[in-house]
Amino acid sequence: MSDKILHECGIALIRLRKPLSYYIAKYGPAYAMHKMYILMEKQHNRGQDGAGIANIKIDLPPGYRYISRYRSMKQQPVVALFKKISKKYRKAQKAGGEKFRDAEWLRQNVAFTGELWLGHLRYGTHGLNSIENVHPFHRQNNWRSRNLVMAGNFNMTNVDELFGLLINLGQHPKEKVDTVTVMEKIGHFLDEEVQELYHKYKDQYENPEITEIIETEINLQRVLKRACKDFDGGYAMAGLTGSGHAFVVRDPNGIRPAYFYADDEVIVVASEKPAIKTAFNIRYDQIEEIKPGYALIIDKSGSFGQYEVLTPREKKSCSFERIYFSRGNDPDIYRERKQLGKLLVPQVLKAIQFDLKNTVFSYIPNTAETAFYGMMNGVEEYLISRRKEIIIEGKPSVDPVEDLLSFRPRVEKIVLKDARLRTFITDDDHRDDLVTHVYDTTYEVVQKNKDTLVVIDDSIVRGTTLEKSILRMLNRLEPKKIVIVSSAPQIRYPDCYGIDMSRLGDFVAFRAVIDLLREHGKEYLLEEVYELCRRSVKEKEPENHVKKLYDAFTYEEVSHKIAEIVRPTEMQAELEVVFQTVENLHKAIPHHTGDWYFTGNYPTPGGNKVVNRAYLNYMEGKLVRAY
Repeated sequence: MSDKILHECGIALIRLRKPLSYYIAKYGPAYAMHKMYILMEKQHNRGQDGAGIANIKIDLPPGYRYISRYRSMKQQPVVALFKKISKKYRKAQKAGGEKFRDAEWLRQNVAFTGELWLGHLRYGTHGLNSIENVHPFHRQNNWRSRNLVMAGNFNMTNVDELFGLLINLGQHPKEKVDTVTVMEKIGHFLDEEVQELYHKYKDQYENPEITEIIETEINLQRVLKRACKDFDGGYAMAGLTGSGHAFVVRDPNGIRPAYFYADDEVIVVASEKPAIKTAFNIRYDQIEEIKPGYALIIDKSGSFGQYEVLTPREKKSCSFERIYFSRGNDPDIYRERKQLGKLLVPQVLKAIQFDLKNTVFSYIPNTAETAFYGMMNGVEEYLISRRKEIIIEGKPSVDPVEDLLSFRPRVEKIVLKDARLRTFITDDDHRDDLVTHVYDTTYEVVQKNKDTLVVIDDSIVRGTTLEKSILRMLNRLEPKKIVIVSSAPQIRYPDCYGIDMSRLGDFVAFRAVIDLLREHGKEYLLEEVYELCRRSVKEKEPENHVKKLYDAFTYEEVSHKIAEIVRPTEMQAELEVVFQTVENLHKAIPHHTGDWYFTGNYPTPGGNKVVNRAYLNYMEGKLVRAY
């Protein structure tokens, strides 16, 4: 993606199911640490602003630290975390000698040698980039069973409501942010669960095994049912209790991803399948998806199961995950991205007037590369069909058969990206200057004033990098025409479920519609929609009223206006911008139908509230988050 947006987060969880001595004998003392490092490193695409890790030792005697947690915001936070842990291991090995392979000595003397591991990778949002905002979060308590460690990939649309519920429960939250709010709500019902169990066994306090009995009977399904019932958002949340329970709960629409694998040695959870496959060298068909509305719950003994905690709704897994955020080496995602490119071929051929001889094809690195392969496969199939028509069916052709058989589409590496130059190291006011230098180009491969240049990107959000950098750079090659192709449809609406796209005015598609309304004398719609959105504030299940603005124009009209907006003033070449259609998006990605970015069809009431609020903010000139 040429435009920078703030990404998904990633989670990783490991539960060792056998005694530590088993892993020491078979793999060595650092087995779990190595596996967690691979899980997190293979998901670094999901967060580079910070990372954290927590570890819990189950049934450690009183007097020993049983919860360890490190967090980092260094330039390579995952590496920094595991360097710190490895240093502790080496120091302990030097001090302990032969004891370093003794399980009990390790558990009592060395941090991060417990059975439960929870890791998190984070992209910061809205400037909240401090160590205090890095997961996992820890809700501390002197009762082991009431300690709660949490990390997640989520956003809640109803934080104000959840904050009010905490106050009604008698709490005094220190912050009004979804991470703290969610943890405190789950923590409250965990406290109640433990209290009820202590009350149940109040006559057996003299029994030395009473703590073990109570901790074994904790019912996390009941805790999560009570805690999550008011949540509105997209989430995959992982938690560990101090007594050794673990859970990963997924929203009822399956918006955010979560997968797991289990055998007799480990249970592992991650946001992406390839991370699990790589870390444990297993087959893809051994990795399962956590069901929407369910929680994968692992009890203190290491037994596990999926349990319904919220009534599942229509599955609306995020399609944008597949287009951009997730790693492309997942076989399903790879096929989907290729298909997105292939389905664009009819539109591309029309844009170049079927003149393949004078067209150069390329892509904007890095995530658009797979869609580019799909697009070129589609062009090859078109050429094969044309050859059949001419050679077999005898249709006329201006080209000799020899030329027709030998012709190959012209493919070049036109756009180069400087991976070392990161545009988010500065504020918005100075970002444009850096944007112009992120990309470079290959010269002398385009015939000046003769060739059409087709360049595919995975998506276009703001259009800033197109205008400030890419189009200016490509224009220097002096092509006759430039066709920018987006493998995703027009991004028209904000996301509120985990990806930081919350301000309508940032979207080039929205800016295009505003310009069209003014040009066609339909500015009155702006006030009509404003009034509808203002009235909807108090509605429990409002409609998405912003759709009314887009309905006033065709898809092609919006695309044409986007081309006008992103076109640099000095540009000489003709410019056309081609977007994927929503229909073809669903053909390419049939099992992940969450398309609210493109259609405004939000899967939860909170989504419609957010888009209406975002429009109110736009009309009132407020440059703030809509949720």
